[in-house]
This record gives sequence, structure tokens and C-alpha cells, in this order.
Amino acid sequence: MNVEDISLWTALVTPMKENGDLDLDDLASLIHKQDEAGNGILILGSTGEGLALGLDDKKMVVETASSLNIEVPVMVGVGGFNLREQLEWIEYCQEYEIEAFLLVTPLYAKPNVKGQTAWFKALMDAADKPCMIYNVPSRTGVKLDPRVLKELRDHPNLFALKEASGSIADFQEFRKAAPDLKVLSGDDGLTPFFAMAGCKGLVSVASNVWPKATHAYVNECLAGHGPQLLPLWQECTDTLFSVSNPIPSKILLKEKGWIKTSTLRPPLTDDEVTDTKKLLDADKRIGEWLDQQN
Repeated sequence: MNVEDISLWTALVTPMKENGDLDLDDLASLIHKQDEAGNGILILGSTGEGLALGLDDKKMVVETASSLNIEVPVMVGVGGFNLREQLEWIEYCQEYEIEAFLLVTPLYAKPNVKGQTAWFKALMDAADKPCMIYNVPSRTGVKLDPRVLKELRDHPNLFALKEASGSIADFQEFRKAAPDLKVLSGDDGLTPFFAMAGCKGLVSVASNVWPKATHAYVNECLAGHGPQLLPLWQECTDTLFSVSNPIPSKILLKEKGWIKTSTLRPPLTDDEVTDTKKLLDADKRIGEWLDQQN
């Protein structure tokens, strides 16, 4: 399956054992669930705690994901503030069955137009895979400047933008800067609005726990039916973001029996959630909605 054909990418969590070691068996199981739903798989993004994992752990995630016999493409997160390390990471990943890269705006340094442009160009020049640029100012401290997209829109390795600023106005500015570039929503609850504004899909957290239902939700949004789904989906996805992502997702995955523990790497902790009732209620409501679709 080609990356261009994917309208839903799941920003996959990274399962761990009680002692904090990776649980590669659970990781493989989650990947197969996404494959069954037809969802592209993003590993080692912020939901996958990519910045909290050491290089050896990240390599094991890539090796596991690329070793499985799946039909959907795998995209790997590339993010930080040391360009040389990111270039070395791209070089390593390209030795495996990886189909795309997610390139996040540089962290912490807050570069302006020329710095952002040089950063993304260097990464895309090094990649021999399609690349998706990721705008998430709430996490990086800097907003992608539309002029960067205008400068890079014809780069042969740029295939999409993940827009997670939460702003329809910013979304429209990006569309003007690169009219032919595929833009995906980075916010589950706002997807109906972004779909009406011209987005072509979603990079989702919710699809970790609701892979088939979220796939159906995205299809409905792209067909123009999103507004009628908004009350249910916004309420249920808000539950998944009641505290820092991916804490609630991991807790619900454990409650569903899809992973063995909800362990996270510090500074995140599952102690932030002491009552799972709202998560389980949301899970039940989304399950009932999916049954109605079938």
C-alpha cells in the first residue's frame, strides 16, 4: 500500500513492561491490529514517547515494525534539535522496511524561516523516502512558517503536512502556501472542520484504542458527514486527552487487554489517572457507534 493512499495514520504508542523495558510482543500485536484496520502506522512520534527512548530502544522499535508481514506502510518519527543525530537516524532507518518519515519542527531552539527551511531541506535531501512535515507548536515551541512550505513545496520527497496547531486559520495559510500539498489533521476532534477546509486525512491518537472505528470516522469526515459525528467523537477523544498524551491511551489499551501494562517513561506516569470509568464509558460508546455503522 502506498503512503499516498493512506487517509488515517495511527501515532502508535510504545508498549513497555513494568520495569520500563520495551514489550516488543505487545508492539507487534498493536501493529497487526492497525494493519487489520487498514491504518498506516507512525512509530516513535510523541505518542510513541520517541524523545524519551534511548537510541537502542528506538532501533528495536524500528527493527520490530519492519520485520512484520503487514500490508500498510510504516512511518518513523524524526525529531529533536541536533541535525547531525537526525541525519544519522534517517540513515539507520533506511536500512529497514520503512516507507516514510515524519519530520517535526526543530525543538526548543525556535528557528525562524531560514533556519526551519534549512532544517527540513537537509532532512529531506538525506531521505530516500516520502516525508511528512509536522507542525505542532504546543510541543516544539515554534510554529511552522507558511513561507517554509512555499519554499519547500516542490521538494521531491515532500508528500504531506501534519497540521496540529488547532487553528483553521493556520491551516488555510498552509493551503495557500502549498496548494497541491496533501494536508492531514493532527487533531482527532477537529477533523470534521479540517475536512471541510480541505484536509485529506488524519494522524490519530484515538485509533490506538479504536482502530476500526476511527477509520470509519475519518471516511465519514472526508465524505462531508463529520459535523453530525462531532459531539460524540469530540467528547470521547477529549477523554483521551484529559491528561498528557499518551497516558490515557495506554491505560485504556491495558483495560482492553491489548497491552499488559500502562507503563510510561518519565516524566510521564500512569499515576495521573486514578479513575478509568470515563475511559471505559468512551470505549463503550465508540464501540456501539461502530456496531451501528456495520
